[in-house]
Amino acid sequence: MRTRREFVRDLGVTCAGLAAGGCATSGAGAKVGRKRIPVGIQLYSFREQGKEDFAAIIRQSAALGFAGVEFAGYGPYGDKPAELRKLLDEAGLRAFGTHTGYSLVMPDQIRKTLDFHLTIGAPYVIVPWIDPKQLESLDGCLRVAEALTRASETAQAAGLHVGYHAHGGDFKKIDGQRTAWEVLFDQTPKAFVHQIDLGNCLGGGGDPYAMIERYPGRSLSVHLKEHGGPGGAVFGEGVVDFRRALTLCERVGGTTCYVIEHESDPKNAYASAGRCLAYIKSL
Repeated sequence: MRTRREFVRDLGVTCAGLAAGGCATSGAGAKVGRKRIPVGIQLYSFREQGKEDFAAIIRQSAALGFAGVEFAGYGPYGDKPAELRKLLDEAGLRAFGTHTGYSLVMPDQIRKTLDFHLTIGAPYVIVPWIDPKQLESLDGCLRVAEALTRASETAQAAGLHVGYHAHGGDFKKIDGQRTAWEVLFDQTPKAFVHQIDLGNCLGGGGDPYAMIERYPGRSLSVHLKEHGGPGGAVFGEGVVDFRRALTLCERVGGTTCYVIEHESDPKNAYASAGRCLAYIKSL
C-alpha cells in the first residue's frame, strides 16, 4: 500500500478549482449543522478501490451521500480535466478541492495547476505535505511561508485559494514557543487556507480546536478524522470531539466544506466512510 507521501509525490499533473465562493453552494448530498455546511470525502480514503476503477469511486462517493470530493490524484484523468469535470457533473458532485504537491504551486507550475482547477471546479488547492526538513527551523518555515504567500496571491488573482494541510509533525515547537504550523499561518495571508486535520493535529500533540480559534475565518476547508480508539476506528470511537469542532467551524472558522478522511481501514473503505458520515449527520 502506498503512503500518502508517495501518493502526493506521484501526482504528476495537477488539478484545479472554481471561484472564491468555496463549497457552500453545493447542491445534493449531505450537509450538517445550522449553517448546512456540505460534507465531502477525501478520495485517498478509497485508494485501494481506485486502483481498479477510478471512475467508480466518484460514483460511489455520490451513492454514499457525499456532496463532493477532494482529490489526491486523478487516476487516468490527470491530463483530462474536462473529462474529470464531466464525471463529477454526471455523479452530481462538486470538487471541494485537491491535495496538490508543493512543487506544483511553485512559479513554474502554478498557472497549469490553476487552469486544471478552474476546469474541474475546485476552489481550494491544498498542499498536503512539505518535507519536514524544510520546517525544522524558524528560517526554514519563513522561506516556505514566503513561497506559499506568493502562490496564494497568484491563486487569489484567479479566484482560487491555496492552503496547507495538517500533519502531526507540524505541531512541534521550532522557535521556543510556536510550532511550525503557527509560524506558517502567522506569516501567510488570511486568504491562505488553514486546512486543519482534527486527527492528525491531535496525533502530533496539537490542539485543533485552539487552532481554528487562533486563525478565524481561515478554516475554509476542514478535514474530519478520528484519533485514538480501536484499530480502524470510525468517528465516535476515538477521542475527537466532533461536535465541538463543528461548532467552532461554524462560529469562527468560516468553513465552507467538511472533508471526511478515513484512511486506517482501506479494505473496508466504503463501509467505514459511510459510518463516519452517518455519525456526523447524527450530531
